[in-house]
Amino acid sequence: MILNRRELMKATAIVTSSAALAPSVFAKSPALPASYAEIEKRTFQWFWQTVNRENGLVPDRWPTPSFCSIAAVGFALPAYAIGAERGWCSRNEARDLTLTTLRFFWNAPQGPGASGTAGYKGFFYHFLDMETGTRFRQVELSSVDTTLLFLGVLFAGQYFERDDPAEREIRKLAIDLHERADWDFFRSDGRKSISMGWHPGQGLIPANWVGFNEGMCVNILALGSEAHPGPADLWDQWTATYPKFWRGSGANRRVAFAPLFPGQYSQIFIDFRGIRDAVMREAGFDYFENSRRETYANWGYCAANPMGWQGYSRSLWGLAACDGPGDFQLPYRGRPAQFHGYSARGPVGDPDGMDDGTLTPSAALGALPFAPEIVIPCAAELLKQPGLFDRYGFKDSFNPSFTYTDAKLETGSVDPQHGWVAKDYLGIDQGPIILQAANYRNEFIWRHMRRVPAIRRGLQRAGFTGGWLAGGPGERG
Repeated sequence: MILNRRELMKATAIVTSSAALAPSVFAKSPALPASYAEIEKRTFQWFWQTVNRENGLVPDRWPTPSFCSIAAVGFALPAYAIGAERGWCSRNEARDLTLTTLRFFWNAPQGPGASGTAGYKGFFYHFLDMETGTRFRQVELSSVDTTLLFLGVLFAGQYFERDDPAEREIRKLAIDLHERADWDFFRSDGRKSISMGWHPGQGLIPANWVGFNEGMCVNILALGSEAHPGPADLWDQWTATYPKFWRGSGANRRVAFAPLFPGQYSQIFIDFRGIRDAVMREAGFDYFENSRRETYANWGYCAANPMGWQGYSRSLWGLAACDGPGDFQLPYRGRPAQFHGYSARGPVGDPDGMDDGTLTPSAALGALPFAPEIVIPCAAELLKQPGLFDRYGFKDSFNPSFTYTDAKLETGSVDPQHGWVAKDYLGIDQGPIILQAANYRNEFIWRHMRRVPAIRRGLQRAGFTGGWLAGGPGERG
């Protein structure tokens, strides 16, 4: 389905007007309704009940049998602490499971072989076998997924601050795991930026973490390492490609990426309010504001609904990476429509934009701190969607337009009236829901991460100034 110029102009107009009228991030924020606590609790239970308690590995998805996603482990570690704070588990239970997890990753076999190891050079493979903890099939040694794991590990090292043997060991392992990683390994072929990954016998993946995407946190942790830091100009390499990502003008100007998750992942862990690098000092706003504008662009596009999908509205929106019904080209309202399985989705016209009518709760709910005035109404509407909210909170995604009951689905199920709903919960989509709610409630993740020396070093080496970086460790100016 191809948008014509008039449809794109309509979508652009609603984005422009809505973002300009959005309230300041310093305005009084709306309170979360009681129903949101149930969303958080069920999402916590997903991590708490699906984890392998022998090694701390968390599945990529459930209930479909799955390998471990190391990024999901990174989201799980703060989730355990949230559970302890909210009374959904005891602090000792959270501590013991956290220690099991960190011990596993510290002791897991490392080496250059194609099998029998969990990682190499201090990094880990994207997916691991849930039982053995070794590389799953032929997946890559992942710089970004290891980074997300490390962010959760570093959070644990700050949260567990008591003077007892278990919590002291957590703190030591958190530092040791991050410092063991040799970031220059991902530049070992002479490239200037960090590669997205490596395969035994094949070498580094050609693509690098540059531009505007979830790799922001990769570069910050690389710069924050004391033992094996990335080069001083690493952040300049990251931002050098920004010119092709700018969209909008005036109060709506932003560094854009169509799916919402790239702007969320780093900001789940790092408080970007009031701190700016050279690019944002010149632009006149920070990355938190950039994500607010990105959120409104996603909302505005769905509200305009230029492709005419069923269900899209001002209160039901959210495009990011998620499961889909499968790769099909089928007739929809008199024209052919292309549907997809797991894929990144976002406003057409933005970098990597693709829209097949599939929405994911993680996109909107992961943006809660940026734009609560549009996220909270979306959460209420999501709770009304048939079959979407269940045992562990929201299933990964849904597509009200996909009502083709005779299609051979990749996953999920179809109702002829309400459309397609995913079967699984995905760890990397569950994480933003519960962690961003904690940030919104009391800055829970941010205030612990502001005290992590590696985060402060990484930001300062990248050229960030102002805000909480201008005060003492852990302070926010």
